[in-house]
Amino acid sequence: MLNPLSPLSRLLAAPMRPGRVCWIGLRPARREPLAPQAAVALDPETGLAGDHYSSRTRRARQVTLIGAEDLAAIASFLGRDAVAPEMLRRNIVVSGINLLALKGQRIRLGTARLEVTGECQPCSRMEEILGAGGYNAVRGHGGLTARVVAGGEVRLGDFLTRDAAEPPSATGAAG
Repeated sequence: MLNPLSPLSRLLAAPMRPGRVCWIGLRPARREPLAPQAAVALDPETGLAGDHYSSRTRRARQVTLIGAEDLAAIASFLGRDAVAPEMLRRNIVVSGINLLALKGQRIRLGTARLEVTGECQPCSRMEEILGAGGYNAVRGHGGLTARVVAGGEVRLGDFLTRDAAEPPSATGAAG
């Protein structure tokens, strides 16, 4: 466990500029295109209301997030001008915050509270969706997975911030 008084611990807990929700999408069914939304309800038991994963019991992956900056990096790696959020199959796109700095943390997203549970690794479908090199373009830029700790609503334009009421977890702080 990281010493909470260490310089590294202080850096990990340093202030961060908030991110902003710039896209929300739900997967109505397996392999179906994501449907853009203006707002979505989050629930600790079911995750995102209306998402086909909402009935599953894999609570660690109730919500997937990706940075708009990561979408730009992926597009660059593929020699494209842009990659649409729907192509990565993540639920929420945010801009202006380094999502990896939130790994293992509790966050506020709109009026909901989430716990970041891990990185969202690319799947083999990235080659199918993005073309040759898609899998490797997404590596390290696939976003994060999270579980809902306290329900609420997320709307376009809402802020994403680290939850100041919750200290970093031991696993998130060191990794």
